[in-house]
Amino acid sequence: MVQLRIALAQINPTVGDLEGNCDSVVAYARQASDAGAHLVVFPEMVVTGYSVEDLALRDGFVSASIKTTHTLASRLSDEGLGHLPVVIGFLNRREGGGSRFGQPSGAPQNSLAVLHQGRIQLVSAKHHLPNYGVFDEFRYFVPGDTLPVMRLHGVDIAFAICEDLWQDGGPVAAAAVLGVGMLITLNGSPYERHKDDVRLALCQRRAREIGAAIGYVNMIGGQDDLVFEGDSLIVDAEGDLVSRAPQFEEALLVTDVSLPRTAAPSEPPAESGGFRIVRYTASTQPLVPYESRPPVLTPRRNPLSDLGEVYTALVTGVRDHVRKNAFSSVLVGVSGGLDSSLTATIAADAVGAENVHALVMPAKGSSTEAMADAGKLIKELGLVNRVYPVNHLVDALESTIVASNADGAENLLAQARGTLIAALSREEGHLVLAAGNKSELATGLCAHYGDAVGSYAPLKDCWKTLVRELARWRNTEATRVGLTPPIPERSLDRNRVNGWGSADQIPTQPEYEVLDGLLNAYIGTDQGVAALTAAGFDPDLVRHVVRRVDRAEHKRRQYPPGPKITKRNLGRDRRLPITSRWPA
Repeated sequence: MVQLRIALAQINPTVGDLEGNCDSVVAYARQASDAGAHLVVFPEMVVTGYSVEDLALRDGFVSASIKTTHTLASRLSDEGLGHLPVVIGFLNRREGGGSRFGQPSGAPQNSLAVLHQGRIQLVSAKHHLPNYGVFDEFRYFVPGDTLPVMRLHGVDIAFAICEDLWQDGGPVAAAAVLGVGMLITLNGSPYERHKDDVRLALCQRRAREIGAAIGYVNMIGGQDDLVFEGDSLIVDAEGDLVSRAPQFEEALLVTDVSLPRTAAPSEPPAESGGFRIVRYTASTQPLVPYESRPPVLTPRRNPLSDLGEVYTALVTGVRDHVRKNAFSSVLVGVSGGLDSSLTATIAADAVGAENVHALVMPAKGSSTEAMADAGKLIKELGLVNRVYPVNHLVDALESTIVASNADGAENLLAQARGTLIAALSREEGHLVLAAGNKSELATGLCAHYGDAVGSYAPLKDCWKTLVRELARWRNTEATRVGLTPPIPERSLDRNRVNGWGSADQIPTQPEYEVLDGLLNAYIGTDQGVAALTAAGFDPDLVRHVVRRVDRAEHKRRQYPPGPKITKRNLGRDRRLPITSRWPA
């Protein structure tokens, strides 16, 4: 067996910031070298950030990625790090690749490169291109057909990219046939609730299948509606967890592993499992035995409870959307209701309370209790308190448009508030956070130009029941560390029943526990009316809810992005036509 010290660098790249991303690579490579690592591996597409979407189709962007990667190899050597093999993900172009029918023009590829001794020594492209959920990689990339293998101190280490590990066959099967000592995958794997358990089980299963250790390095941070939580890890050939990095934090996971030395045949095979093998030999001689470092097994915080994990994902999404888009402050309309209270709390935890402008907009008929609760939240969190009565704006709208019913009057109030929020944002440069939740967005209760005003929506993928659970969790955490819970109890208890409008012809207004269960079944699994009724939901309620969801598609198209935390969000995961007469 050969001792090797492997470093997995889970960092937070920014899409398009090639220079800044490479600065991070160099900084973490230096940390890995100082820690005595023999290899450091970075996440998928770390040079360009991930996901680049249609930037991949711009020839200039692909060329910049390739040039920057060559420059990075030279820079690592110039800064005294040429001795350390560095594996990075970047956007490449297929060699000799002209346009092919049905493939992206210019043949861009999601690739990895081994940088060593000042040069790119090895390049290989992702084979399995995901085309489900938020992924659309068939649109952007062409697949690779190689298995990259580096011999390091006498051990063969193979590499693959993200989806190649999740799918059966492909590079993983080829690595098994070849008999490598370790397989390391570079990942841009977005966060979903409970995915950390699925990820670990996958790595353990693959390790047993191929009889080799598995290394899994994942990025962290927010990118539009995606959040990456890291959770990089190493399992041994038996599938036992050896080391694991924290969630939602940049980290360098340094692990000593013992791997079998690879026999060196006179003529190494040129292919395995239908994949052409591309090789690079960094070193052939095993290292002199050295004292191993104890492995790092970062425990799940607290351990990081399910609700704590979701809350941290939301905070991460908000923090990076603000920071990466060069905003210094956010604006939140605070009404005393639960959604706006939780949104403001998340914002304070993400960017600092002093950078959160809480806009209270009382009007005729505003609840005294709600306004008091809004004030209490603002005081406890230390937000910037902004009070702007909107009676004059509502009067101006009502003098022009006569609302036909109570719902219309309520919408005019929401739109008056939305107009004020948009004006202040434009004048003062704040990023506006929309406070609507997934239940309201699904059923069309987010008022046009009112609740939908904003550039980012922290609760977009949170059912109303989850919003309440997260708020209680956050209050409990405050109590645990000796602070006053920020979200008032009255806010938590307000609006337990869905607020159907007066024009809705349905005998009862469902509690959110019932409504969210129905919505999750319809949106999350595409069950139709018959299946939902057979599952035990009231037939009248099913028909009513399905009709509301389908008719609200045009509203969702206008809603801002927000962090994805479930398997199927109301965005890129679910793409339905606005114009459709198909019955559910």
